[in-house]
Amino acid sequence: MSSKFSLENKVAIITGGTGVLGSSIAMSFCKSGVKVVVLGRHKDKIDQIVNQLLKSGGEAVGFECNVISKQSVEDVSLKVLKTFGKIDILLNAAGGNMPGATIGENQNIFDLSLEDFSKVTELNLNGSVIPSLIFGKIMAKQKSGVIINYSSMSADRVISRVVGYSASKAAIENFTKWMSVEMALKFNGKIRVNAIAPGFFIGNQNKDLLLNKDGSYTQRGNTIINNTPMKRFGKAEELNGAIHFLCSDASSFITGVVLPIDGGFNAFSGV
Repeated sequence: MSSKFSLENKVAIITGGTGVLGSSIAMSFCKSGVKVVVLGRHKDKIDQIVNQLLKSGGEAVGFECNVISKQSVEDVSLKVLKTFGKIDILLNAAGGNMPGATIGENQNIFDLSLEDFSKVTELNLNGSVIPSLIFGKIMAKQKSGVIINYSSMSADRVISRVVGYSASKAAIENFTKWMSVEMALKFNGKIRVNAIAPGFFIGNQNKDLLLNKDGSYTQRGNTIINNTPMKRFGKAEELNGAIHFLCSDASSFITGVVLPIDGGFNAFSGV
Protein backbone atom coordinates (compact mmCIF):
# COMPACT_ATOMS: atom_id res chain seq x y z
CA MET A 1 0.00 0.00 0.00
CA SER A 2 1.21 3.52 -0.79
CA SER A 3 2.62 5.24 2.28
CA LYS A 4 0.15 8.07 1.71
CA PHE A 5 -2.71 5.71 2.49
CA SER A 6 -0.95 4.06 5.43
CA LEU A 7 -2.25 4.56 8.98
CA GLU A 8 0.28 2.28 10.64
CA ASN A 9 1.26 3.28 14.19
CA LYS A 10 -1.34 6.05 14.30
CA VAL A 11 -3.32 6.36 17.55
CA ALA A 12 -7.07 6.57 17.03
CA ILE A 13 -9.75 7.33 19.61
CA ILE A 14 -13.24 6.09 18.78
CA THR A 15 -16.12 7.42 20.87
CA GLY A 16 -19.12 5.11 20.72
CA GLY A 17 -16.59 2.40 19.99
CA THR A 18 -18.83 -0.38 21.28
CA GLY A 19 -21.61 0.33 18.74
CA VAL A 20 -22.07 -1.43 15.42
CA LEU A 21 -20.37 1.29 13.35
CA GLY A 22 -17.72 2.16 15.94
CA SER A 23 -16.64 -1.43 16.53
CA SER A 24 -16.45 -2.09 12.79
CA ILE A 25 -13.99 0.73 12.13
CA ALA A 26 -12.06 -0.25 15.27
CA MET A 27 -11.46 -3.70 13.81
CA SER A 28 -10.57 -2.27 10.40
CA PHE A 29 -8.12 0.16 11.99
CA CYS A 30 -6.44 -2.58 14.01
CA LYS A 31 -5.90 -4.65 10.86
CA SER A 32 -4.18 -1.60 9.35
CA GLY A 33 -1.73 -1.22 12.24
CA VAL A 34 -3.57 1.55 14.08
CA LYS A 35 -3.42 1.66 17.87
CA VAL A 36 -7.08 1.87 18.84
CA VAL A 37 -8.67 3.44 21.91
CA VAL A 38 -12.28 2.32 22.39
CA LEU A 39 -14.46 4.67 24.43
CA GLY A 40 -17.92 3.73 25.71
CA ARG A 41 -20.28 3.93 28.66
CA HIS A 42 -20.29 0.28 29.74
CA LYS A 43 -17.15 -1.56 30.84
CA ASP A 44 -18.42 -5.01 29.89
CA LYS A 45 -19.06 -3.94 26.29
CA ILE A 46 -15.73 -2.13 26.11
CA ASP A 47 -13.88 -5.21 27.36
CA GLN A 48 -15.69 -7.41 24.85
CA ILE A 49 -14.71 -5.22 21.89
CA VAL A 50 -11.12 -4.74 23.08
CA ASN A 51 -10.70 -8.51 23.52
CA GLN A 52 -11.90 -9.05 19.95
CA LEU A 53 -9.41 -6.48 18.70
CA LEU A 54 -6.55 -8.07 20.64
CA LYS A 55 -7.46 -11.54 19.35
CA SER A 56 -7.27 -10.19 15.81
CA GLY A 57 -3.65 -9.23 16.48
CA GLY A 58 -4.33 -5.55 16.95
CA GLU A 59 -3.16 -3.15 19.63
CA ALA A 60 -6.08 -1.72 21.58
CA VAL A 61 -7.21 -0.41 24.94
CA GLY A 62 -10.58 0.76 26.21
CA PHE A 63 -11.83 3.30 28.73
CA GLU A 64 -15.20 4.20 30.16
CA CYS A 65 -16.12 7.72 29.12
CA ASN A 66 -19.12 10.02 29.21
CA VAL A 67 -18.69 12.17 26.11
CA ILE A 68 -21.01 14.91 27.38
CA SER A 69 -18.87 15.36 30.51
CA LYS A 70 -15.85 17.62 30.03
CA GLN A 71 -14.19 16.14 33.13
CA SER A 72 -14.72 12.57 31.96
CA VAL A 73 -13.20 13.28 28.55
CA GLU A 74 -10.26 15.16 30.07
CA ASP A 75 -9.56 12.24 32.40
CA VAL A 76 -9.53 9.86 29.45
CA SER A 77 -7.23 12.14 27.46
CA LEU A 78 -4.61 11.83 30.20
CA LYS A 79 -4.94 8.04 30.18
CA VAL A 80 -4.50 7.91 26.41
CA LEU A 81 -1.41 10.11 26.49
CA LYS A 82 0.05 8.03 29.31
CA THR A 83 -0.56 4.86 27.27
CA PHE A 84 0.42 5.96 23.76
CA GLY A 85 1.96 9.44 24.08
CA LYS A 86 -0.05 11.01 21.27
CA ILE A 87 -3.46 11.24 19.59
CA ASP A 88 -3.57 11.21 15.79
CA ILE A 89 -7.22 10.49 14.99
CA LEU A 90 -10.55 11.14 16.68
CA LEU A 91 -13.73 9.49 15.40
CA ASN A 92 -16.84 10.96 17.04
CA ALA A 93 -19.09 7.94 16.53
CA ALA A 94 -21.06 8.32 19.78
CA GLY A 95 -24.68 9.34 19.29
CA GLY A 96 -28.26 8.20 19.45
CA ASN A 97 -31.92 9.02 19.76
CA MET A 98 -34.76 8.89 22.29
CA PRO A 99 -38.47 8.08 21.88
CA GLY A 100 -39.60 11.49 23.13
CA ALA A 101 -37.54 13.24 20.46
CA THR A 102 -39.18 11.13 17.76
CA ILE A 103 -42.65 11.81 16.38
CA GLY A 104 -44.77 8.64 16.63
CA GLU A 105 -46.97 7.39 13.80
CA ASN A 106 -50.08 8.87 15.41
CA GLN A 107 -48.41 12.04 16.72
CA ASN A 108 -47.41 15.43 15.37
CA ILE A 109 -44.70 17.97 16.17
CA PHE A 110 -46.63 19.33 19.15
CA ASP A 111 -46.21 15.98 20.92
CA LEU A 112 -42.44 16.48 20.98
CA SER A 113 -40.81 16.13 24.41
CA LEU A 114 -38.54 19.13 24.81
CA GLU A 115 -36.68 17.32 27.59
CA ASP A 116 -35.83 14.41 25.30
CA PHE A 117 -35.08 16.81 22.44
CA SER A 118 -32.49 18.53 24.67
CA LYS A 119 -30.96 15.19 25.72
CA VAL A 120 -30.64 14.01 22.11
CA THR A 121 -29.09 17.33 21.09
CA GLU A 122 -26.67 17.17 24.00
CA LEU A 123 -25.57 13.64 23.10
CA ASN A 124 -25.23 14.11 19.34
CA LEU A 125 -23.89 17.66 19.28
CA ASN A 126 -22.15 18.27 22.62
CA GLY A 127 -21.01 14.64 22.60
CA SER A 128 -18.91 15.46 19.54
CA VAL A 129 -18.01 19.06 20.39
CA ILE A 130 -16.52 18.24 23.80
CA PRO A 131 -14.19 15.46 22.56
CA SER A 132 -13.25 17.60 19.55
CA LEU A 133 -12.17 20.45 21.81
CA ILE A 134 -10.28 18.34 24.35
CA PHE A 135 -8.56 15.93 21.98
CA GLY A 136 -8.27 18.66 19.32
CA LYS A 137 -6.28 20.80 21.74
CA ILE A 138 -3.77 17.96 22.07
CA MET A 139 -3.59 17.74 18.28
CA ALA A 140 -2.97 21.49 18.14
CA LYS A 141 0.03 21.09 20.44
CA GLN A 142 1.28 18.21 18.28
CA LYS A 143 0.63 20.30 15.15
CA SER A 144 -1.14 17.40 13.44
CA GLY A 145 -4.30 15.33 13.67
CA VAL A 146 -7.58 14.31 12.06
CA ILE A 147 -11.12 14.57 13.43
CA ILE A 148 -14.02 12.76 11.78
CA ASN A 149 -17.58 13.54 12.87
CA TYR A 150 -20.65 11.45 12.09
CA SER A 151 -23.53 13.21 10.37
CA SER A 152 -26.60 11.59 8.81
CA MET A 153 -28.91 11.66 5.80
CA SER A 154 -31.38 13.34 8.14
CA ALA A 155 -29.19 16.47 8.37
CA ASP A 156 -29.70 17.68 4.82
CA ARG A 157 -33.07 16.13 3.99
CA VAL A 158 -36.23 15.87 6.06
CA ILE A 159 -36.48 12.28 7.30
CA SER A 160 -39.91 12.05 8.92
CA ARG A 161 -40.32 11.45 12.67
CA VAL A 162 -36.68 11.86 13.83
CA VAL A 163 -36.82 15.58 14.55
CA GLY A 164 -34.37 15.69 17.48
CA TYR A 165 -31.80 13.50 15.77
CA SER A 166 -32.12 15.49 12.53
CA ALA A 167 -31.63 18.87 14.18
CA SER A 168 -28.57 17.74 16.11
CA LYS A 169 -26.94 16.12 13.07
CA ALA A 170 -27.52 19.28 11.03
CA ALA A 171 -25.69 21.14 13.77
CA ILE A 172 -22.85 18.61 13.54
CA GLU A 173 -22.36 19.45 9.86
CA ASN A 174 -22.14 23.16 10.63
CA PHE A 175 -19.73 22.56 13.52
CA THR A 176 -17.57 20.33 11.30
CA LYS A 177 -17.19 23.08 8.71
CA TRP A 178 -16.66 25.76 11.33
CA MET A 179 -13.98 23.87 13.23
CA SER A 180 -12.24 22.81 10.01
CA VAL A 181 -11.77 26.47 9.09
CA GLU A 182 -10.65 27.42 12.61
CA MET A 183 -8.04 24.66 12.75
CA ALA A 184 -6.75 25.35 9.23
CA LEU A 185 -6.40 29.10 9.76
CA LYS A 186 -4.85 29.02 13.21
CA PHE A 187 -2.99 25.71 13.44
CA ASN A 188 -0.88 25.48 10.25
CA GLY A 189 -3.36 23.48 8.13
CA LYS A 190 -2.13 20.16 9.48
CA ILE A 191 -5.25 19.46 11.56
CA ARG A 192 -8.20 18.45 9.41
CA VAL A 193 -11.86 18.13 10.38
CA ASN A 194 -14.33 16.29 8.16
CA ALA A 195 -17.53 14.28 8.54
CA ILE A 196 -19.17 11.28 6.98
CA ALA A 197 -22.92 11.10 6.42
CA PRO A 198 -23.96 7.45 6.53
CA GLY A 199 -27.07 6.41 4.67
CA PHE A 200 -29.19 3.70 6.23
CA PHE A 201 -27.40 0.98 8.15
CA ILE A 202 -29.28 -1.43 10.41
CA GLY A 203 -28.09 -1.10 14.01
CA ASN A 204 -29.43 -1.77 17.47
CA GLN A 205 -31.24 1.57 17.70
CA ASN A 206 -33.13 1.49 14.40
CA LYS A 207 -33.61 -2.24 13.83
CA ASP A 208 -37.22 -2.29 15.00
CA LEU A 209 -38.07 0.70 12.79
CA LEU A 210 -36.69 -0.94 9.65
CA LEU A 211 -37.24 -4.67 10.07
CA ASN A 212 -40.17 -6.82 11.13
CA LYS A 213 -39.54 -9.75 13.44
CA ASP A 214 -39.49 -12.13 10.46
CA GLY A 215 -36.70 -10.08 8.84
CA SER A 216 -38.90 -8.45 6.19
CA TYR A 217 -38.89 -4.69 5.77
CA THR A 218 -41.32 -2.51 7.68
CA GLN A 219 -43.23 0.18 5.77
CA ARG A 220 -40.48 2.64 6.72
CA GLY A 221 -37.82 0.18 5.62
CA ASN A 222 -39.48 -0.24 2.25
CA THR A 223 -39.73 3.53 1.79
CA ILE A 224 -35.99 3.88 2.40
CA ILE A 225 -35.11 1.04 0.01
CA ASN A 226 -37.35 2.56 -2.68
CA ASN A 227 -35.41 5.83 -2.36
CA THR A 228 -31.97 4.18 -2.36
CA PRO A 229 -30.77 3.48 -5.92
CA MET A 230 -28.66 0.52 -4.78
CA LYS A 231 -31.85 -1.01 -3.31
CA ARG A 232 -30.34 -2.22 -0.05
CA PHE A 233 -29.18 -1.09 3.38
CA GLY A 234 -25.50 -0.45 3.93
CA LYS A 235 -23.11 -2.73 5.76
CA ALA A 236 -21.07 -1.26 8.62
CA GLU A 237 -17.78 -2.16 6.97
CA GLU A 238 -18.74 -0.12 3.89
CA LEU A 239 -18.00 3.05 5.85
CA ASN A 240 -14.47 2.02 6.66
CA GLY A 241 -12.71 2.69 3.35
CA ALA A 242 -13.89 6.30 3.29
CA ILE A 243 -12.83 6.79 6.90
CA HIS A 244 -9.37 5.31 6.21
CA PHE A 245 -8.97 7.69 3.27
CA LEU A 246 -10.04 10.77 5.24
CA CYS A 247 -7.64 9.86 8.06
CA SER A 248 -4.67 9.28 5.78
CA ASP A 249 -2.18 11.65 4.16
CA ALA A 250 -3.81 10.80 0.82
CA SER A 251 -6.53 13.31 1.78
CA SER A 252 -4.15 15.95 3.10
CA PHE A 253 -5.90 18.79 1.20
CA ILE A 254 -9.42 17.77 2.24
CA THR A 255 -11.04 19.51 5.18
CA GLY A 256 -14.52 20.79 5.99
CA VAL A 257 -16.33 18.25 3.82
CA VAL A 258 -19.28 15.99 4.61
CA LEU A 259 -19.01 12.77 2.61
CA PRO A 260 -22.26 10.87 1.95
CA ILE A 261 -21.94 7.08 2.09
CA ASP A 262 -25.47 6.14 1.21
CA GLY A 263 -25.96 3.93 -1.83
CA GLY A 264 -27.12 6.96 -3.80
CA PHE A 265 -29.91 8.05 -1.42
CA ASN A 266 -28.72 11.67 -1.28
CA ALA A 267 -28.55 11.93 -5.08
CA PHE A 268 -31.92 10.37 -5.84
CA SER A 269 -35.01 12.52 -6.38
CA GLY A 270 -37.42 9.59 -6.04
CA VAL A 271 -38.57 10.06 -9.63
